[in-house]
Amino acid sequence: MRSTPPDIMVFYNTMWAVYNFRRSLLKELMTRGYKVIVFAPFDGYEKKFFAMGITCVNFPFTSKTTDPIHDGRLFLRFLRTLRRVRPRCLLCFTIKPNIYGSAAARLAGVPVINNITGLGSAFLQRGPLPAVVRLLYKIALRRSRCVFFQNDEDREVFVRNRLVRRSQSRRIPGSGVDTSAYAPRPHAPCGRVVFLLIGRLIRDKGVIEYAAAAESLASRVPGAVCRLLGEIDADNPTAVGRTTVERWVRSGVIEYLGVTDDVRPFIAESDCVVLPSYREGLSRTLLEAAAMAKPLVAADVPGCREVVEDGRTGLLCRVRDARDLSDKMAAMASLPPAEREAMGLRGRGKIEREFDEKIVIHAYIEAIEEAISDKSGKEIQS
Repeated sequence: MRSTPPDIMVFYNTMWAVYNFRRSLLKELMTRGYKVIVFAPFDGYEKKFFAMGITCVNFPFTSKTTDPIHDGRLFLRFLRTLRRVRPRCLLCFTIKPNIYGSAAARLAGVPVINNITGLGSAFLQRGPLPAVVRLLYKIALRRSRCVFFQNDEDREVFVRNRLVRRSQSRRIPGSGVDTSAYAPRPHAPCGRVVFLLIGRLIRDKGVIEYAAAAESLASRVPGAVCRLLGEIDADNPTAVGRTTVERWVRSGVIEYLGVTDDVRPFIAESDCVVLPSYREGLSRTLLEAAAMAKPLVAADVPGCREVVEDGRTGLLCRVRDARDLSDKMAAMASLPPAEREAMGLRGRGKIEREFDEKIVIHAYIEAIEEAISDKSGKEIQS
């Protein structure tokens, strides 16, 4: 670890996510003279940060476990680190870093900025878990300097349940997207309409509905291709198993593309990107696809409807409704290629206006400067 304290500490659930979603923010912080240290489980992407001159610390927690002893030990370790390092500001993302990181920051007297990247399965499920998560959020976020939300509906859920005060909360357009890196590419039509879903293979992403829609589409749109790109997440409680995916592939319903570090070639080769997710913070997949001027089909839920203008940049379908999803995919396939292209270009314009990552970076810089300029550490008043 550095002998001099870093100015900004980042706490995330994977190094992969920090690198793919927050790399530009960290670069901007370094350009402005801040030192940066990243806490997350090592997964290979820390090497890319080391090459950038960013310090990384392996913090081997997992979002999957609910073992209080394991989590308690990691919390104490993180608290000791905060007290020793004394960063000028802590940035937290995803559920456990938000809860444990914020609680530790409160005890250590370090200003913290949170990002609620989505409500996640804990809020979608029934039973005692959502109540426990809400209580932990309420305790942990009480002293946060700023809590970012990626859509207004998630923000209202937290405000209505008194998990945060409205004065603490701000909305930003997701993680944003680099519109220069994700730009339209030439696409040679292959005579077939190619659909693509990008995401972890879990039920909450609407993968089951996508496969059912693809099966229905086979008879309605001969030659249509439905591709699936993403990790088979066997540890997730809503995971779609490998045997199920293999069955879809054998039956010809789905083309499974595996995983990749660069989705752009796969987006470029598609005619439409699909995401029938049950709920998102703000879908990065849709942002990237729209930035590359692809029309979209997505569920009419928070985190998707902010990106898709129904009938202009894509089509919205009913959530958890494979039949309606199939109808919308068939409607997209029936459009002349020039009309799909026009939809995609309108989507590209929307991304440039509303979702460029420069907007997100500016919001973070502003919040960080406000947090570190307030030395009082007093609780934010509503």
